[in-house]
Amino acid sequence: MARLRKFVAYRRLERPYTRISKFKKKSYIKTTPNIKVVTFDMGNLKKKFDYTLKLKSKSDLQIRDNALESARETSNKLMEKTAGLANFHIKIHVYPFHILRENPMATGAGADRFSTGMQKSFGKPIGSAAQIKKGRVLFSISVDKANIELARKALKRASSKLPCSCSIEIVQNK
Repeated sequence: MARLRKFVAYRRLERPYTRISKFKKKSYIKTTPNIKVVTFDMGNLKKKFDYTLKLKSKSDLQIRDNALESARETSNKLMEKTAGLANFHIKIHVYPFHILRENPMATGAGADRFSTGMQKSFGKPIGSAAQIKKGRVLFSISVDKANIELARKALKRASSKLPCSCSIEIVQNK
């Protein structure tokens, strides 16, 4: 299986996954890869909690879906083990709409026979990413007053899995 390219290749915000061509059949992406984020809402969905902690981005960038899934898993695991399933609600607020593409360049002996170079360089879809603006809420955890520090710790762990620096904001629900 092919390895993932480094995130540096996709960090910058790009134009959405469109292509302008004089040939209509080359102006769209034929397939979209499956999104790796399993679920966007976890925990107790029905209860109204007193406090909501929000994880906000401090910069404009793209976040791949596998990074979002990794952050979701770590925060959810910590909250489930210590607080219990009925005492929190985690929500992911971003969705990876942007399709990432790669133009595979062949290297090595005999590569000139099947490499197209930059002749057809639009690239094949290899993954998806969420485009984030500065100040956008990425994750939120709703808890009661007893679990505020635990939720802060869970968001701190989630932010370490994301490729940007984040801030945590506490909001009291009314």
